[in-house]
Amino acid sequence: MTIHSPWGSEQTEYFYELTPEKILDALEQSLGVRCTGRTFAHNSMENRVYELEIEIDDEVSSPYERQRIVKFYRPARWSETQILDEHRFLLALKESDIPVVAPIPLLDGKTLHNLPELNLRYTVFPKIGGRAPSELDGSQLQQLGRLLARMHNVGASMGDTSRIQLTSANYGIANLQVLKDGGFIPPHFERRFEDVVVAISELADPLLKQAECIQIHGDCHLGNLLWGQAGPFWVDFDDSVMGPPIQDLWLMILGRSDVHKAQMRELIRGYEVMREFDWDTLSLIEPLRGLRMIHFVGWTAKRFEDPAFKHAFPGFGTEKYWQEQVQDLEDQLSHMVKPIW
Repeated sequence: MTIHSPWGSEQTEYFYELTPEKILDALEQSLGVRCTGRTFAHNSMENRVYELEIEIDDEVSSPYERQRIVKFYRPARWSETQILDEHRFLLALKESDIPVVAPIPLLDGKTLHNLPELNLRYTVFPKIGGRAPSELDGSQLQQLGRLLARMHNVGASMGDTSRIQLTSANYGIANLQVLKDGGFIPPHFERRFEDVVVAISELADPLLKQAECIQIHGDCHLGNLLWGQAGPFWVDFDDSVMGPPIQDLWLMILGRSDVHKAQMRELIRGYEVMREFDWDTLSLIEPLRGLRMIHFVGWTAKRFEDPAFKHAFPGFGTEKYWQEQVQDLEDQLSHMVKPIW
């Protein structure tokens, strides 16, 4: 069994030497612009993302035209090829008029640059205004369903890609191994935690193997969907993977109540206008939810030496933390062994 880590094969480094001067220099040198010095740090745990203002002499129709978003990728997580495959997907989506924020070609025509002295890769994006919706009505869900279907049509046409595959091995067992090897799990919780992770992974595995596998957004929750004057658009394809289309649908509707099931039907109703939907993959929702829960624990552990993570997750590793994680995963397993969707 081949296992590919969803957060890189090496111990990632952090961003200690990424100073304001280096951030400004990166944008000015790669785009041939001058910055005003106004900089705003966006909330991003995995990477470092900054909004910078540039000097423009001409009149602009929107203040966003003076803004650029610079994203510095976490070292050693993705290879250059994997990042470029992310960009290739985004540019293909933009070419198909699907509302996404795609990278801006730099002076040399490339979308990815490197700060050699820091070994940091970075990309520049346009600034597009919008807000993350707190809830969606039926017509909005159908609209998003149509757009997701079109996104998946492009994803199905991408061909060979270096993006990892959403499998039980990569998102379940790989995370378990990191937690065990790093000694993160207290001895009195290790057996229960391992048993439930293996059980979730084994139940998910045959369902994932039967499902269609295409390039998807991979982290398509409402926080990565913004609604602007022109309508909805998606951001942050950093976790784009090869996986089943249902992954992008269930992340938009996180509950399992009757209300959530009705919302899912509206989303699929729109989806089927543009692409056939495999109704059997509804049975993957709870297994995928379980793998995401496991992945989140492994991701937090892998990054915990980063000061940003210590600040964001002060309770990580405590007795209460592990009691809750084991209990939540056991509860999730119970939802997987009986039909819900």
